[in-house]
Amino acid sequence: MTPFTTLTGIAAPMPLVNIDTDMIIPKQFLKTIARTGLGKNLFDEMRYNLDGTEIADFVLNQPAYRKAEILVAGDNFGCGSSREHAPWALLDFGIRCVVATSFADIFYNNCFKNGILPIVMPQEVVDVLMADAKRGENARQTVDLVAQTVTTSDGQVFPFEVDAHRKHCLLNGLDDIGLTLEKAAAIDSFEKKNATTRPWA
Repeated sequence: MTPFTTLTGIAAPMPLVNIDTDMIIPKQFLKTIARTGLGKNLFDEMRYNLDGTEIADFVLNQPAYRKAEILVAGDNFGCGSSREHAPWALLDFGIRCVVATSFADIFYNNCFKNGILPIVMPQEVVDVLMADAKRGENARQTVDLVAQTVTTSDGQVFPFEVDAHRKHCLLNGLDDIGLTLEKAAAIDSFEKKNATTRPWA
């Protein structure tokens, strides 16, 4: 997993509440177990017409936001059914951070496991970040996980809270497998001892 330390990038404004996982990645794209290739179908039903042409006024189809790395969204982001494909699709598109007033629990947890930083902010702060994002591609925001701050394009700094363990994992690029491998020496030692003291096991 790619470590997350500091990110400076384009922030796309998506002022919608209750964006569910089916909106993020519709069910027909869940057949794959690969984490790549889903970015093209991110927000598919909002991004494309039935004939496959782009919907011009959808934010991620606008020239200013085609390379967005931060998403500023409304309340209850990631609600609906549980699907790890949702953060996979965001990450494959290039989104590394989502800011909202709240997230659905399973989606929130899945973000950390896949290298995306979900940040919970008060409504008044999200409003400022949303307005800043609406200024376009020159209004780049900076997310500093070490300092736990988000800085707007004009220098306003807002702190955020994050669980210490999840912060450690993101900073070091550790998913569940990576965390286990950190204990490889202890696991090897246990297995050698166990093979001697419990050879029947």
